[in-house]
Amino acid sequence: MDGDFRTDFTRNPGALKHHPALVLNADYRPLSYYPLSLWPWQDAVKAAWLDRVDIVAEYETTVSSPSTTLRIPSVVVLKDYVKPQKRVAFTRFNLFLRDEFRCQYCGTKGDLTFDHVVPRASGGVTSWQNVVAACSPCNLKKGSKHLHRTGMSLRKPPRQPQAGELMNMGRKFPPNHLHESWMDFLYWDAELEA
Repeated sequence: MDGDFRTDFTRNPGALKHHPALVLNADYRPLSYYPLSLWPWQDAVKAAWLDRVDIVAEYETTVSSPSTTLRIPSVVVLKDYVKPQKRVAFTRFNLFLRDEFRCQYCGTKGDLTFDHVVPRASGGVTSWQNVVAACSPCNLKKGSKHLHRTGMSLRKPPRQPQAGELMNMGRKFPPNHLHESWMDFLYWDAELEA
């Protein structure tokens, strides 16, 4: 058989991958802002079919089975409330988010590492209170020296953030793609400017 003939029957699996669904908790707030709580369209359709979510908004695009055709959900709301975590996990991502993806010595954005304010060689521990985001040049300049010996200073002292603080910080970094149907649900609980 000719290879061209066979491609006539091959579906384009990537055609529907760009239809994520915004997932809202039962209180109509996103589960998270950064990363934004999104499900692939397949998961949203499955959750709706299993009656675990209510569909609030839909795309124009449809999917079909032999017996059903339905529009792809763009916003879904969980039927059961998921209690937000109070404890913030100490991860590289959360550390960078706390520090707004900026070097805490010079303020630049870009290729970040993390730095122990009190060097590990001097007994510094890996914790929220002792680790900051740092660009490679600043990290190399500081090395394993104490801050007062380098002439460098921190933009703000490191501390453990609250879960709500990180969620609010995540609002400053929207994803590259925001579907128009999501906008009413993303910032409704943000404080209005006078």
